[in-house]
Amino acid sequence: MLSVLDRLIIKDLLRTFFSVLLILVVIIVSRNFLKTLKMAANGIISNDVVAELLGLKILLFSSEFMVPSAFVAVLMVIGRMYRDQEMAALASAGVGVFRIYNSVFKAIIPVILLSVWMALFVSPWAKRETIEIIHHEKQTAGIRGISEGRFSEYGKGNLIFYTEKISADNKMQDVFVQDKRGKQIGIITSESAELREIEEGLFIVFLNGKRTQGVPGELDYAFETFSEYAMRIDDASGEKRVSIHGASSEKLFQSAKLEEISELFRRLFVPMGMFLLTLMAVPLAQISPRGGVYGNLLTAFLIYFSFSNFQQVSLSWMVNKEIPVWLGFSGIYLLAFLVVIFLIVRLYGISWVVMGLTRKSR
Repeated sequence: MLSVLDRLIIKDLLRTFFSVLLILVVIIVSRNFLKTLKMAANGIISNDVVAELLGLKILLFSSEFMVPSAFVAVLMVIGRMYRDQEMAALASAGVGVFRIYNSVFKAIIPVILLSVWMALFVSPWAKRETIEIIHHEKQTAGIRGISEGRFSEYGKGNLIFYTEKISADNKMQDVFVQDKRGKQIGIITSESAELREIEEGLFIVFLNGKRTQGVPGELDYAFETFSEYAMRIDDASGEKRVSIHGASSEKLFQSAKLEEISELFRRLFVPMGMFLLTLMAVPLAQISPRGGVYGNLLTAFLIYFSFSNFQQVSLSWMVNKEIPVWLGFSGIYLLAFLVVIFLIVRLYGISWVVMGLTRKSR
């Protein structure tokens, strides 16, 4: 059963959390999405995948900004309660900081569980899908430029393609192709052709046609007819870059490589950071209650950016073997926990903290 205090804090916290997260994601995605639109305008990707890439970017940035969103949400809600003297009224009724923590974490724990799923599974999947889509679009960028009734040139003139008509199902009719490989020149004519993607790559499959190949000026030409002939489309974009950010979490858990362990720790930073920064936000909101709801936001941002940057630095030191693995993972959390203790002791005094913990242990 939830008390009145629980319902009040949970409602305000969740509403503020999702509002802050939405604002951050919209701002960052809008700026980052300009690159995607530029790629579409330059013909690198097709317009059909723009919306799909937008959705994947929203998932990626939602996972990244859950930590600061939770931190700011707790700070704003508790700060507003101090500004409106609600905390003074609660304190007079015997409600202490541990009771506030109880209500806050009833709202934050479901969000932390959501962040585990987002950071360990959804975000890597979205990264893999983004890489796969962009790679595939770059591969087929030239083929998308094929239009009926016009000669199209690819590969610096090594491939010339012509089709009389393209049907509604994207099947090409009356096709002519000149394919130059070294000194040899191949000529293909066929009744129709279509694109097919199989495991080996993307192919143009010609149906019911003729093929001629040889070196101009010489007599050893090869002539053949075929019912089906496939030509692989060369990958102009090179090999697909496999990012460690797209690796599955199961693989990272089983890995012994420091780079992959570092990526796993980076993902675990989302739920762990949310937990510790929530602990920090409750006493931080009490430091300057006269500052209002936004009185400590500057301090909050400085703490978050310091926290995030130190986490990246410690992981970099770990990868370079300057510090042990256990310290690379736990160092930032131990430091954050000490800051939480310092904030609580600064507000209530060491004797109050010891007395409160003693009562809790009985």
